[in-house]
Amino acid sequence: MTREVFSNVGLWLLFTLLIGNYVVDLEASHHVYERLSQSTNTESPSVNQRYRTGFHFQPPKNWMNDPNGPMIYKGIYHLFYQWNPKGAVWGNIVWAHSTSTDLVNWDPHPPAIFPSEPFDINGCWSGSVTILPNGKPVILYTGIDPKNQQVQNIAEPKNLSDPYLREWTKSTLNPLMAPDAVNGINASSFRDPTTAWLGEDKKWRVIIGSKINRRGLAITYTSKDFLKWEKSPEPLHYDDGSGMWECPDFFPVTRSGSKGVETSSFGEPNEIKHVLKVSLDDTKHDYYTIGTYDRVKDKFVPDSGFKMDGTAPRYDYGKYYASKTFYDSGKNRRILWGWTNESSSVEDDVEKGWSGIQTIPRKIWLDRSGKQLIQWPVREVKGLRTKEVKNLRNEVLKSGSRLEVSGVTAAQADVEVLFKVRDLEKADVIDPSWTDPQLICSQMNVSAKSSFGPFGLMVLASKNLEEYTSVYFRIFKARQNSGKFVVVMCSDQSRSSLEKDNDKTTYGAFVDINPYQPIPLRALIDQSVVESFGGKGRACITSRVYPKLAIGKSSHLFVFNYGSQSVDALNLNAWSMNSAQIS
Repeated sequence: MTREVFSNVGLWLLFTLLIGNYVVDLEASHHVYERLSQSTNTESPSVNQRYRTGFHFQPPKNWMNDPNGPMIYKGIYHLFYQWNPKGAVWGNIVWAHSTSTDLVNWDPHPPAIFPSEPFDINGCWSGSVTILPNGKPVILYTGIDPKNQQVQNIAEPKNLSDPYLREWTKSTLNPLMAPDAVNGINASSFRDPTTAWLGEDKKWRVIIGSKINRRGLAITYTSKDFLKWEKSPEPLHYDDGSGMWECPDFFPVTRSGSKGVETSSFGEPNEIKHVLKVSLDDTKHDYYTIGTYDRVKDKFVPDSGFKMDGTAPRYDYGKYYASKTFYDSGKNRRILWGWTNESSSVEDDVEKGWSGIQTIPRKIWLDRSGKQLIQWPVREVKGLRTKEVKNLRNEVLKSGSRLEVSGVTAAQADVEVLFKVRDLEKADVIDPSWTDPQLICSQMNVSAKSSFGPFGLMVLASKNLEEYTSVYFRIFKARQNSGKFVVVMCSDQSRSSLEKDNDKTTYGAFVDINPYQPIPLRALIDQSVVESFGGKGRACITSRVYPKLAIGKSSHLFVFNYGSQSVDALNLNAWSMNSAQIS
């Protein structure tokens, strides 16, 4: 550990001892545990804890939730995040701060923002970073004032020559945006400003999540100087009945490839589409729509078939929330961060001393069809791959077969497998009422046999299968003699642990792929988290599991086919994964 990092850790620990208690009861998605959130235990949990991840970002201890203001500045990646310096449950929230040169290995710095002024004395909640035309990054964030109102504030770096941006100052003009009797804003539902974008009229725009009764809103504000903001007469977009829109994100994507687009980029509608993503407080899931941004009217118009409610597509169909993207100008790509909370009990979280991880950052881009987004782990994560195991080549997996993938560290691995299905005319016809993939996966768990499926991987499995998490596909005919098929991807946690108190929800997603072509599946396995990518990132499911037997060297990995028809495993590659350096 360098002297600089050691110094930063020391400042961080000192900060945890000095910060006051800022716990309020607001209308939000957070559960406040007054006693637990103010624990005075300052000892860091052991990095060798059995459920602590090896290559996912998480702080040394305590509660973490939303990723905030990710960016790249002078070649350094920055991640801010909501953190409780005093306990393993939500409360006392500050903006913690870490930096990296590769999005994999991270060094900590003292918190960038913490409650200190009237406009944020009761909490510093989520927000975003905007890079101004002169290269200066600024933070817009939600503060909780003495009246427990949610207001929007700005913070700026104290020293722009410091690539690590270790000190931030708050403007005396704060709050820049606040609810009042005139603007009709719900003071308890007005939060999470986005990255701002610059219009052709040279005015900045930013949206803020809100609601009025059951109407979810993306409220637009405009500014000429980034300091004086005016509420627009109409929201960028809204939906009646979806409830509070948290952590909105709004960004352009190109239709001509996987390259990223800077947030303020202009372009013709046939070249540039826009994505509006919101985190629905009611469901605790992230949804997105693809559409057109009318720059004259400041309106977002979803494409046909999209509606910003619980029917919209999701980034991730598992445990995933409060996501945030940024444009990586260094590698011309857009990167997605997302928070994954625990599936264990609050008491277990307090005992282990930490709660919450960030998923592996993902590159995100528009599919050629223009109808969905594709996500894939950033290529830097491959640098953690160590011993490669090539277990299968053109292996026929007969009905009921299960083969162990040996020679790999099964509790911390990266697995890629390519399946091929033949004789698709033998597929079962899907029940027309089965429109919810999660319900399909729940009702037809891994033990339920169909013609094609379940086939896939058993991960974090004990030797005798007392415990395992299965990630698999099923293929159905859409209708008899229609020539169309439905592919379902499942992540079944029902047998993931002998512990009865864990959340063992089974997740499911439809995968928009042609089953006549090889079907790819990738799984990133990391002690207590499984990130699964089906169809080269067309469907993603993140699961949190806590086995009692399948831990460390006692964990096993299998490829299986429990369907009645044979399935070919064209190839299976697996790598043991080194741990990242996350101080």
